[in-house]
Amino acid sequence: MLKYLARRLSATFLVITLVSMSVFGIFAVLPMDPAALTCGKACSPAVIEANRHRLGLDVPVHVQYGRFVKGLVAGREYGDGAAKFECPAPAFGYSYNRHECVTTLVAEAFPVTLSLAVGAFVLWLSVGVGLGILAARKRNEWQDRGATAFVLIGTSLPTFISGILILLFVALKFNLINPLEMGRWVSPLEDPVAWFRSFIFPWITLALLYAATYTRFTRSSVIEISSEDYIRTARAKGLNERDILRKHTLRAALAPIVTLAGLDFAGLLGGAIITEGIFNLPGLGRLSIRAVLNDYDLPTILATTILAASFVVIANLLVDILYAYIDPRVRVAS
Repeated sequence: MLKYLARRLSATFLVITLVSMSVFGIFAVLPMDPAALTCGKACSPAVIEANRHRLGLDVPVHVQYGRFVKGLVAGREYGDGAAKFECPAPAFGYSYNRHECVTTLVAEAFPVTLSLAVGAFVLWLSVGVGLGILAARKRNEWQDRGATAFVLIGTSLPTFISGILILLFVALKFNLINPLEMGRWVSPLEDPVAWFRSFIFPWITLALLYAATYTRFTRSSVIEISSEDYIRTARAKGLNERDILRKHTLRAALAPIVTLAGLDFAGLLGGAIITEGIFNLPGLGRLSIRAVLNDYDLPTILATTILAASFVVIANLLVDILYAYIDPRVRVAS
């Protein structure tokens, strides 16, 4: 098991390094010049050059990448003399349009996206897996037909449609959301009730499609596992259906669900852009969109891209570890 973990950790570190190098190289060769973008309309070549030095863009790309990696570990300084300032570690760079360290912007947006992702994840996993198990146990009965209807509705509605419908015809129509409070981040430690009210409808919006998918996936997996020989043997031994489901069926059916859940959760942490946009949530998704459309803020785009890729890679690692725990055959093969 230790060799398996060491091999997976090494591969994870290598992938994150390659992703960061690729993304950094792509943004380094783009035609947009950050030093010129910060000057305004009346800007002299001397001011552009001074800006380029202040932002650390007056050195070759490989030196810039080395400084970027060092900044992640030890922080980074910008400018000279009285104009010198520092971005503490992990320093993803300096937002030259917002005049803030990118780490500060990410730290402000990350709790919002994390709250959205965790709440939606718990909701869709509870509803999807629970409804899928119920549909499999009550096959061809009204519970199964109801679950099938839910799957059809959930998978047919894109997130931007379901989000708008929920916002207009449920939240705003019945005054369940104050329009003036939309987009205001409230920490669950400060006001848990206000935090819950501000996220309940984004959670439902984001969880609807996933819950429908997991319902269908769980139902199929449980039905398939229930037809295996060892399940029939357990029934022949006289075990009741609840023990068979808990001790035998679910353990085998959970392995592919864990894999799917880990990757889906990592994708949400990368930024639930549509849901954050509909409900005006100041998370990583909205931060990325504004950096692309309004600011051309390359350091912010670079940071959010690398973070999103890192979430996916780390989630893959955690899924592999959990998968090895659930299925001992993975440990044996490794």
